[in-house]
Amino acid sequence: MGTQNINTVTMNQVGQFLTTGKAALLIALAVLAAIAVPFAADAATTTTTVSSSIGSTIGLLSSSGTVSIDATPTAGGVQTIASDTVTVSTNNTAGYTLQIAETGASSALVSGGNSIAATSGTQASPVALAANTWGYRVVGAGGFGATATSAVSNVAISALTFAAVPATGAPNTIKTTSTTASNDTTTVWYGVAVNTATPSGTYTNSVTYTATAN
Repeated sequence: MGTQNINTVTMNQVGQFLTTGKAALLIALAVLAAIAVPFAADAATTTTTVSSSIGSTIGLLSSSGTVSIDATPTAGGVQTIASDTVTVSTNNTAGYTLQIAETGASSALVSGGNSIAATSGTQASPVALAANTWGYRVVGAGGFGATATSAVSNVAISALTFAAVPATGAPNTIKTTSTTASNDTTTVWYGVAVNTATPSGTYTNSVTYTATAN
C-alpha cells in the first residue's frame, strides 16, 4: 500500500516536471524566435545635389596675321582683293559674336605722309570701291549680300561692294553663332582700288577682331 502511494506521488511529480519543462521549452523557443526577427527601426533619407558651374570661354581666336592687297596702278584704276581667315573656338553653348574695328585712330592705309582713304561705304550700306580707296567685306553680313567673292589682283575696278573698317570702340558685328564652336572660320575680304594718282609705297593699317561668348 505504501509502495503504491510512493509510485503514485512519483508519477505525479514526473508529470508536473514534464509539464513544467514543456512550458519552459516553449518560452525559450519564443524568446529565440523574437531574437531572430530583425528589429524594424525608423528610417530617414536625405538628398544632396552636386553642382559644377562651367564658365564660358573663347578657346581660340586667330587670323592670318597679314593680308597683302598689292596693286600696280593704271590711269583707269585697278583693284586687288585678298582674304583673311578668322578662326574661333568656344565652349559656350550659346555661341559667340565676332566683331571688327580699327586698331588705332586712323581708317586709312598709310605710307609715310601718303594715304589711301577708307571707302565711304558702311556695313549696312556698302558701296563699290572708288579709285584710291580701300575697305572690307564679309559675304552674308550686313548689306554685303551673298555675292561670291574671290581673290583677284590688278583687275578692273568692279561693282563688288565694300565698307570702311569702323572706328575703334564702335565695332561692326560680322558673325553671330548660337552653339559651341571648334575652329569655326570666317572669311574677311579686303580690297584696294588705286590709279596713278596714288604714290608708290607700302601702305598699312591694323584691324582688330574681337570674339565674345554670347
